[in-house]
Amino acid sequence: MRTGMKKKPLPPSTQAAAVITGAGSGIGRSFAYEVARRGGSVLCVDIDADRAEQVAISLRALGTHAVAQGCDVGDEKQMASLAENAESLLGRPVTLVINNAGVGLGGPIGEVSLKDWHWCMNVNLWGVIHGCHFFAPQLRDLGYGGIINVASAAAFGSAPEMTAYNVTKAGVLALSETLSSELAGTGVQVTALCPTVVPTNIVENGRLPERRRDFARSAMTRYALTNADQVARQALNALDRGDMYMLPQIDGRIAWRLKRLTPRLYARAIGGVYRILAD
Repeated sequence: MRTGMKKKPLPPSTQAAAVITGAGSGIGRSFAYEVARRGGSVLCVDIDADRAEQVAISLRALGTHAVAQGCDVGDEKQMASLAENAESLLGRPVTLVINNAGVGLGGPIGEVSLKDWHWCMNVNLWGVIHGCHFFAPQLRDLGYGGIINVASAAAFGSAPEMTAYNVTKAGVLALSETLSSELAGTGVQVTALCPTVVPTNIVENGRLPERRRDFARSAMTRYALTNADQVARQALNALDRGDMYMLPQIDGRIAWRLKRLTPRLYARAIGGVYRILAD
């Protein structure tokens, strides 16, 4: 190697020091295992500290440096404390933040209580805002790393009876796009993950009308075109490539393009399908 040549930095997902919210189950847990597989260390964060610890224990059994932390991502003080202590818990500066924690909420506008709206906004949107607010400056100062914000195809899909959930995920997508612009040229990559249906426990832990719960459970198994492990792997690969958007399933990519090419037709089609399913 020539004298004075700089060593090429590793991709953001390789040997990362990662903070992963919602790491106790679902896509978050898959992210934890995939980061570990790529030689990284993991701070498993979850509102359920026991679930986070179970994932950390299993990762340590594989030889990964992994620690667990109970945290409510919607709580500003808890997230500030997490950001302050993450480096000491991981043993080195944070290089990767995956804002994954989320909850499900369904029901028609006007029927979903404002209390449930606040609950959903607090986790799905404020949780990501807190993660970016407290960790993005650390990564910017470091001059290296990545942020993955888990949005959803719901961010642009406009599915009826999912208003609150759609709004939170649209906010996550807008935040990710803006943050990507702000961090351009800093060495920090931002990727917004927008999956459609992925089998997780979001239905069981979410708040949906009983008349829609069975359909949602069925959709998780019958209409899923991928699984959480594949989604985590694809998202980390997208981050390494510097991709702003990651839509892992073909149905999401088709919806993304149709809405932009023919927005009026898309809205009519979604409304028509909704009326059929509602009946």
